Amino acid sequence: MRRGILFLVLLALASFSPVEIAAAESGWPQWRGPLANGVAPQASPPLTWSETENVRWKATIPGRGHGSPVVWGDRVYVLTAVPSGSLSAASGSEASGRAGVAPDGPLEWTVLAYDRATGEVAWRRVAREAEPHEGTHPDGSWASASPATDGEVLVAYFGSQGLYVYDPAGELLWSNDLGDMTTRRGFGEGSTPLLAGETLVVNWDHEGDSFIVAFDKRTGRELWRRERDEVTSWATPIAIEVDGQAQVVVNATGRVRSYELETGEVLWEVGGQTVNVIPTPIFGHGLVYATSGFRGSALKAIRPGAAGPTTVAWSYDRDTPYVPSPLLHGDQLYFLKVNSGILTSLDAESGEPHYGPVRLPGIDGVYASPVAAGERIYVVGRNGHSVVLRHGKEFEVLAENVLDEEFSASPAIAGDEIFLRGSSSLYCVAEGAMSDEAP
Repeated sequence: MRRGILFLVLLALASFSPVEIAAAESGWPQWRGPLANGVAPQASPPLTWSETENVRWKATIPGRGHGSPVVWGDRVYVLTAVPSGSLSAASGSEASGRAGVAPDGPLEWTVLAYDRATGEVAWRRVAREAEPHEGTHPDGSWASASPATDGEVLVAYFGSQGLYVYDPAGELLWSNDLGDMTTRRGFGEGSTPLLAGETLVVNWDHEGDSFIVAFDKRTGRELWRRERDEVTSWATPIAIEVDGQAQVVVNATGRVRSYELETGEVLWEVGGQTVNVIPTPIFGHGLVYATSGFRGSALKAIRPGAAGPTTVAWSYDRDTPYVPSPLLHGDQLYFLKVNSGILTSLDAESGEPHYGPVRLPGIDGVYASPVAAGERIYVVGRNGHSVVLRHGKEFEVLAENVLDEEFSASPAIAGDEIFLRGSSSLYCVAEGAMSDEAP
């Protein structure tokens, strides 16, 4: 079912010690988790939480960003954009204004490493200080990509402000300025790089000359670059393996395309997505699930080939997500309608519905992608309300939880903890009372 993703996980971990491999398996090293499908297979986070229950620590995040946290070993990494010369966090009301966001001064694009046990800042690096060249969506941020790590390198990507690769201690190994994006209607940037084995892949879809490029993760040497006939998209590439061949799959408006990981050669492509493609595809059961949901609905279950014919096994044309990515857990595919708390679950192999669309209680708007651990599905709303569901073919709410912040970033689950990035705070949710003094 997850052969392709597991192949690349093993490829990435082949040279690591048993301790380092355990850190990856119990962590959340990249956007959409260790298997790139939203599932933490070894994790057991709490069922319930609040501002006074099951919060191990709550730490301030300066500035603003929507990228998800990533977790490796004893570190939690977060990217943010901080008003220059200021370490204060943006308030929820300021960060949520609907009038539009335009550059009004320089920002410090910043990498933060938190101590996983305490929430204290272990190290902080300012990658770049500059004024943004264009605005962003009223609900967006100038730091919407997530970091990625494999225990050897930490990737911090700020789009037009550059690509930066650090070692685990925060020493800069290399950087690259890829230019300036011009995004559709100035909606901002948000695609996260793909770290697959020794290769780092960046997708650069915008209103100019779009491309996809691969680098050696250790040296920054460019390995290959391919032009893309695409407009702005925000989807993150994924790595899969088909018949022994490692591929990079990118979701986009014009075509869903696959590139050979080693050479960048286009292997296959399938069309039919909507505009403003944001959701990251998922691979499992021998299928690539590609979704989009702005001004239309599209879900295609694509059966990829190595270099030969590629077919669409089944498709679905209603209630698909705009911003949140889908979740693949076992033989079930879960996804939200547009940006709302309306959930659908389908059989992943046939596309037949299990349930939905059904409205999740208490949730008002969703940008965060759903995640899973064990027999639980976690959905976090923008209004701070979270719903925990039982994984299965029948809809069942197990718990509803509330925190006093707005949430746009997706959760990260690692071990017995779930990390939630709010508008100004990072929560470590785990069994046990919150300490008297939050860092």
